[in-house]
Amino acid sequence: METPAGSIKSLFDHVESYTKTTFELLKLKMLEKLITVVTSMVSQLTALVVISLGVLVLSIGVALWLGELLGKSYYGFFVVAGFYLVMGIVFHFFLRKWLRRPVSNFIIKQSFNKETYATS
Repeated sequence: METPAGSIKSLFDHVESYTKTTFELLKLKMLEKLITVVTSMVSQLTALVVISLGVLVLSIGVALWLGELLGKSYYGFFVVAGFYLVMGIVFHFFLRKWLRRPVSNFIIKQSFNKETYATS
């Protein structure tokens, strides 16, 4: 028969083991959420870079075309730069608030996504 001191020691050993396991599980769950958010953001950022490069090349083409129409090639670049300047000012004053909330919601949604990934 086990002594009360032995039972208490065994109980403490089990509690210690349970606490360590729970802590490790919590760390792994947090790591999984972090990886999910980061991978989603990386894929979104990759798409943004590709789209930005496309817009850059298109902008150069439009600037050259406008320059040809206006008589001097640098006039087209001034027009395109002015367009982007106006867009930047509008974005700064009006759209920044509208963009912050969707980005925050995206990060929160990805953080609390319950979907699990099956491994093969």
